Amino acid sequence: MTPISASNDFVIKFANVNGSGSASANELFAKSILRMGVPVSPRNIFPSNIQGLPTWYEVRVNEDGWLGRRGGVDLMVAMNPQTWDADLKEIEPGGYLFYDSTKPLPRSRFRDDINVIGVPLTDICSQNYTVARERQLFKNIMYIGALSVLLEIEPAVIETLLAEQYKGKEKLVDANKHAFHLGRDYVLQNLAYPLGLRVRRADNVGDSIFVDGNTAAALGCVYGGATVCAWYPITPSSSLAEAFQKYCMKYRVDAETGANKFAIVQAEDEIASIGMVVGAGWNGARAFTTTSGPGISLMNEFIGLAYFAEIPVTIIDVQRGGPSTGMPTRTQQSDVLACAYASHGDTKHVLLLPEDPAECFDFSAAALDLADRLQTPIFVLTDLDIGMNQRLSRPFAWDDSRAYDRGKVMTAEELEAGKDFGRYKDVDGDGIPYRTYPGTHPNKGAYFTRGTSRDPYARYSERGPDYIYNMERLLHKFDSARSLVPQPQLRKAGRATRFGAIYYGSTSPAMAEAITLLERDGLPLDILRIRAYPFPDSVREFIDAHDAVYVVEQNRDAQLRSLIVNEFDIDPARVPAVLHYDGTPITARYIARAIAERMRTAAAGQGINHGVTG
Repeated sequence: MTPISASNDFVIKFANVNGSGSASANELFAKSILRMGVPVSPRNIFPSNIQGLPTWYEVRVNEDGWLGRRGGVDLMVAMNPQTWDADLKEIEPGGYLFYDSTKPLPRSRFRDDINVIGVPLTDICSQNYTVARERQLFKNIMYIGALSVLLEIEPAVIETLLAEQYKGKEKLVDANKHAFHLGRDYVLQNLAYPLGLRVRRADNVGDSIFVDGNTAAALGCVYGGATVCAWYPITPSSSLAEAFQKYCMKYRVDAETGANKFAIVQAEDEIASIGMVVGAGWNGARAFTTTSGPGISLMNEFIGLAYFAEIPVTIIDVQRGGPSTGMPTRTQQSDVLACAYASHGDTKHVLLLPEDPAECFDFSAAALDLADRLQTPIFVLTDLDIGMNQRLSRPFAWDDSRAYDRGKVMTAEELEAGKDFGRYKDVDGDGIPYRTYPGTHPNKGAYFTRGTSRDPYARYSERGPDYIYNMERLLHKFDSARSLVPQPQLRKAGRATRFGAIYYGSTSPAMAEAITLLERDGLPLDILRIRAYPFPDSVREFIDAHDAVYVVEQNRDAQLRSLIVNEFDIDPARVPAVLHYDGTPITARYIARAIAERMRTAAAGQGINHGVTG
């Protein structure tokens, strides 16, 4: 058995028990490698309970900067007896198992094709600590110390991070450093080191920042001018509202009076929260709510009101596994259709589909502009993988001269001058009417906001022609959005190919790497990343230019593919689905394997299979 040998290119996975205090230690490990100039991509896989169930923390170390999940594990830190057998199965042949060897295990509990490293962590803790909670917490720092020797991570880097983490608490800094060196000393004195896996100082991080998508979206809402947020706690979106409050306390407080220039309400439920946001949007405030799939389900009636009454609303949906309660702490792209057609009747909503924290920042700010410009609900669809996991991202950028797009708002001066105001009247052919803010003029420009049908001047009407006029105008407005939303990004293969792929959102980093795997195997592929709905004509043109276009997404029912088929009325066989929906982020290996199989089948003249799932 040949041990895996790699420098700055491996996957390590920590298997822990939820509530054991391991999260901060595992994050410390990831950041230490980052501080050595090597890109990392960590993912926290945790249960939907407070403590006791299994939790995992997977860190991909890759000097080339691949941030998607690769698939497979090179080093497993197995600290949970409950998941031992399953954790061992994930280790690549020739990989490594690190475990607490205080209690001897029979040979039958191990695999013959992996390398085993045992450190008696519990025994060392018992010798050095008398308090049970200290034994539990410091065991985590102890294994970080052991790994720093085995992987040649510079100890000074970790000591600096500990000092930063516990700044102003010198006793905690010293206690954690002591535990860290207990782990190091054991390996230095008792084991062969380093492993075949090693961390070498590099300079491949550059000016990238390390941030999660929820924090980025919250900051985007601040910069985008949001002053109202109403929300109800739900995994995985709660930290977005909490981050918005933190930034508002920093940037939205009057320097002279100390008065808050924002309103954040934790409502009694999702229905109340969207109702508050609709009211704020009607009143002229830039307002948003953040939620996940179950919240979207509850919000549907108010979403329909905002669509039909044409009220600006921004909804940030951090998707998770469904339906019903589903998998609250697992990731999926499961709400695409639910958001695109939210509410009963004929509705179509604008969706923005960011791929990373940087686009979470950009798109959240853009959504507030689009909501005002289009006078309609705008959805930003992220997911747990983007929202709750830290990853390297390009720095956020903002032009301080940028003016908010408030759309068509008629002023008191225009009303006084006799300008015709029809609240639901299309005056220039783009489907978007003028609106007024409440109190604009003492006796002009007022209208009755209703969820029932009306004529162009907002007067109640059930006349067929008035209803058709309004519904056709809403479609026209939706069509106008095609040129306003973020446009798709095309990447051509190095040589001509009959095949293409469409993808979106958090699939992006795995997809980018999968393309290189396919090219290496002589299977070039053109790819198109969709960043918004409604789709521009370039999406149809991309499909028409290829024999088959694989639509890669993370849900069971090929939801984006369904939108594409419906939108362009194309033969579904031309857009085979590649689907992944077990709750874990899709991997580059999975995408490459699935597409390669179908490309080879098609190239052999055996037809094009309709899809791959798993």
